[in-house]
Amino acid sequence: MSTATAAPAKEERKKDKTPAQGRAFDRELFGRVFAFTKPYRGIFWWAVVLTFVLSIVGVLRPIMLGWLVDVAASVYEQLFAITETSNWNARSIAWAAGVTRSLAGPGTGTLVWAITSVVVVLLIVETVVQYYQAYWTAWLGQAVTFDLRQKLYAKVLGFKLRYFDRTPIGTLVTRVISDIETIDDIFSQGLLMIMGDILKLLVVVVVMFVYNWKLALLSMVPIPLLLWSTNIFKNSIQKSFQDVRTQVARLNAFVQEHIQGMAIVQLFGREQQEYRKFQAINREHRKAHIRSVLAYSIFFPVVEVLSAISLAFLVWWGVKDVLAGHATLGDIFAYILFINMLFRPIRQLADRFNVLQMGMVGSERVFKVLDTGSALPDDGTRSTTGLKGDIRFNDVWFAYEDENFVLHEITFEAKAGEMVALVGATGSGKSSIINILSRAYEFQRGEVLLDGHDINSYALAELRKSIAVVLQDVFLFSDTVHNNITLGDPAISRADVIEAAKAVGAHGFIMRLPDGYDTEVRERGSILSLGQRQLIAFIRAAVNKPKVLVLDEATSSVDSSSEQLIQQATENITKGRTSIVIAHRLSTIQKADRILVLGKGRIIEQGDHQSLLAQDGAYRKLYELQFR
Repeated sequence: MSTATAAPAKEERKKDKTPAQGRAFDRELFGRVFAFTKPYRGIFWWAVVLTFVLSIVGVLRPIMLGWLVDVAASVYEQLFAITETSNWNARSIAWAAGVTRSLAGPGTGTLVWAITSVVVVLLIVETVVQYYQAYWTAWLGQAVTFDLRQKLYAKVLGFKLRYFDRTPIGTLVTRVISDIETIDDIFSQGLLMIMGDILKLLVVVVVMFVYNWKLALLSMVPIPLLLWSTNIFKNSIQKSFQDVRTQVARLNAFVQEHIQGMAIVQLFGREQQEYRKFQAINREHRKAHIRSVLAYSIFFPVVEVLSAISLAFLVWWGVKDVLAGHATLGDIFAYILFINMLFRPIRQLADRFNVLQMGMVGSERVFKVLDTGSALPDDGTRSTTGLKGDIRFNDVWFAYEDENFVLHEITFEAKAGEMVALVGATGSGKSSIINILSRAYEFQRGEVLLDGHDINSYALAELRKSIAVVLQDVFLFSDTVHNNITLGDPAISRADVIEAAKAVGAHGFIMRLPDGYDTEVRERGSILSLGQRQLIAFIRAAVNKPKVLVLDEATSSVDSSSEQLIQQATENITKGRTSIVIAHRLSTIQKADRILVLGKGRIIEQGDHQSLLAQDGAYRKLYELQFR
């Protein structure tokens, strides 16, 4: 990373440590998430309907069971009056016979079986409705997150490289995976469940007051205390969840970066120091989770105690009402069930509101990435068909950040088929020139022309396909040799790959691999040497038949034998193509048509090898330093 981008990167990390703030329900934010349900709007409304049905069906069962208890109680009252004998055995026989006659009677028996049948049907209906409601809400959440993740990844693919300089990769991984998962919870555990719980509460409260307003009031004596403790719990768990999400992002960023740089950690003996850093971050992650566990461990027992107090008030007052004839045993039984139905949704609502709030926080973070204006403008329409490869830089100024220019007044020309070499000290601006040419970064002043036309006037995809870049640090995916060369392009056949490999001189070593072109190279091509990876990169460039070839210090990290192969490959694939070559080893560019010597972002010398040696300037000093 350049010096110019180091400060923004630190600032981005600093921002990511700040917990995202959000309301439990943000209408505008939810509207953006809800827009992704448009292709599945039918499923959404069916889930809403089933949520309402489920809320109503559940309230009917206590009423039916209360009636059933009242029917049984009336039978018992009749039975206790059937005998006046003091003989216990005679009374028991008479009582048993009375039960049989009463339940078998045409009125009572039919009513008992009718109520029982209705309760069973209600249970079956509730089970079926609950199944489809849970399945469709979960399916809807997964469908929305699938589409949203697709859109987010497509957005990330179009970002400028400057965005990746500023943003830790682990943070982006968290956005694409973990934060989007919280959006799934908005549908599967959040909004619809909250609607269902609130509706169930309203129906239960209304039915309780209609049924017996005195018992309803007694049952709700602990409710204000419950609502107060629920609000405390909601606020506590909200902050804990925000801390958890922040610490997850920090963990992802740290692990991603340090596993990629594990070779450096081990070679410099930094294992213990890095372990302590990880331990500190992991400790904060654990603390955040423990705070949420603590809130749950306090809140749930409080709810159970308040529920028990409500039941105690009900039994204490209800028994007096039953004895006085103001209530029935069925009423008491129904209200016991009502209390359970009343306290359970209230207990779940606090949790569901926090799930919804975390979904809002995740949505806010995801949409922040989607709203980031870091994509390269791709409004060019010019085709590269028939491109010759003439390149011209006219007074180009470029800065990675603000006005901290790393290139000043860069002017040079590379005619079609020519090789132009860039040399100079580290940080002189060589890589910046090729970054501009491939439109990885945008320059601030001047113009870059390709075949006499502004480089921005070309369609970006066509431009990059016509300019192949071979970097010093070759990146290979965990895939086969063939797929790393073609990058999944079905238009490139195996015959094309073999032809390009032979032209580069790499066909022999590939065929010596265990499965030839189908050999898995593992992550970052770990089974291959540096030289072999570099040759794979040459094949990748050659197989696309580009008009312009850019080589960024392709031989700086390889041994002498690999260097000879790469030099031969360079000569083969640069024939007939415009080539921009960056090299520290001057032996690789002595045949270049033009050599540009850069110093502090400016071209300080230019010419061919012999003319630059004759000038007795910066190039001659570099040459003598290497060869004498």
